[in-house]
Amino acid sequence: MKAEQSADDQLRLGEIIRRQRELAELSMRQVAAMAGISNPYLSQIERGLRAPSEEVLRAIAESLNVSADVLRGNEPSNGSVEVIEAIQSDPDLTASQRRSLIEAYEALRQVTVKRRRGRGTR
Repeated sequence: MKAEQSADDQLRLGEIIRRQRELAELSMRQVAAMAGISNPYLSQIERGLRAPSEEVLRAIAESLNVSADVLRGNEPSNGSVEVIEAIQSDPDLTASQRRSLIEAYEALRQVTVKRRRGRGTR
């Protein structure tokens, strides 16, 4: 991450990582092991005490099956945020089902956006 990243940005990043980890139903220890970092380091990141490097952020994102952009808080466009939040909050879906639905939804949106851009409309 950038050296000039504010404490608020670090805290927000940590909160997003923790939320995604909880949605994936993974322990801190599991995510740390999958990302190749120590459990205490992940804890510090989640609490906003340390800012991860870009490489570590990508490893955490991969462990959580999301993009690094999602962890940075770069959410998809307005309408899709509501859909993704609805999927994530559905108690009848497993973490794996949520991830699969979100991935499929985002992939379909990307195809549609590319087609529209190709025709000159959005």
